[in-house]
Amino acid sequence: MDYSEVEILLVEDNPYDVEMTINSLQQHKISNKIFVTRDGAEALDFIFARGEYSGRDVSAKPRVILLDLKLPKKNGLEVLREIRSDESTKQIPVVILTSSQEESDIVESYKLGVNSYIVKPVDFENFTKAISNIGLYWLILNKPPL
Repeated sequence: MDYSEVEILLVEDNPYDVEMTINSLQQHKISNKIFVTRDGAEALDFIFARGEYSGRDVSAKPRVILLDLKLPKKNGLEVLREIRSDESTKQIPVVILTSSQEESDIVESYKLGVNSYIVKPVDFENFTKAISNIGLYWLILNKPPL
């Protein structure tokens, strides 16, 4: 994959949620340029062009990051904290997409600078609709700074 073309970085360890998210975005013709990382450490390596992604052009940023909270190695809040603490990445839109409805997770996410916090709908139809709405807003309607 040409990493310079990644529009959405999906950080998700659940294969079922990965498949549903990608299918929803592609079904609604929102994005074909999706890259998936399966844990928080891999996501940070991708974002900052480290480790196995050290050859990636670090200036090629995803247009939006869909970030789960409950991840192996580094959780979503740790990933968000690192993204927001670096000048080169702090403006990338980050959407928490998680099953957690814990008030402490919501509060901490916003304290760390998340752009949106979405609880994953349980049923397939609502999940698909939520994903298509996320993609539509962040990739088509939202106007990021240059």
